[in-house]
Amino acid sequence: MTSFAVARYLLSDVWRAQRVLIPIVAQLAVLAVLFGGDPGALPAPWAASSLALYPVATWLAVAVANTEDPVQRSVTVAAAGGPGPVVRGTVLVAFAGVVLLTALSVGAGSVVAPGASAAHVVEGVLAHLAAGVTGTAVGLLVARPLVARIGWSLLIGLIVVLCTAVQPWLPPVGAAVAALADDRGPSAFLVPLAVAFLLVGAASGVAIGVARRR
Repeated sequence: MTSFAVARYLLSDVWRAQRVLIPIVAQLAVLAVLFGGDPGALPAPWAASSLALYPVATWLAVAVANTEDPVQRSVTVAAAGGPGPVVRGTVLVAFAGVVLLTALSVGAGSVVAPGASAAHVVEGVLAHLAAGVTGTAVGLLVARPLVARIGWSLLIGLIVVLCTAVQPWLPPVGAAVAALADDRGPSAFLVPLAVAFLLVGAASGVAIGVARRR
């Protein structure tokens, strides 16, 4: 079973269980509050929505990774030929959610707020992706098989997010949000986005390694 086949299976499973609806609704609520009044000129309002996407993406990744109980997970791993395709399938589903929420966040700002130039839209997309992909990496590290209980997953994930999101010098999220707030241009987001993808790759490797030892 390929990673894409596992992703399709997991997507169907999480949609049927509706576990991904809460984080998606949470991001939509942030957008409703942010753009429901006078958010100001872009790209500054996207700094808030991209920052909000960080914990939402973490929550989303945990929901996808924990959609199966341990017994079901072991069956899926056996059918897929090992934990690698399952972890990569989890990443693909979580990343699809990040892309969807990025489109909604940037789209809402482009429609409602003034000053949405092409460069600003690119900045908004890159900042949201940097935050969302980083959230996916954190979610992988606090979900099964590394953390068995969902309560501990959410608590540890929240602590990590709170400690890392508020540091403007710290890539990927802090640096991306600060660059967006200061309107530094699209090139300022390349390093944070690259770091975000490196983190999700490293988190995937850790999750696969732990799963193989269990």
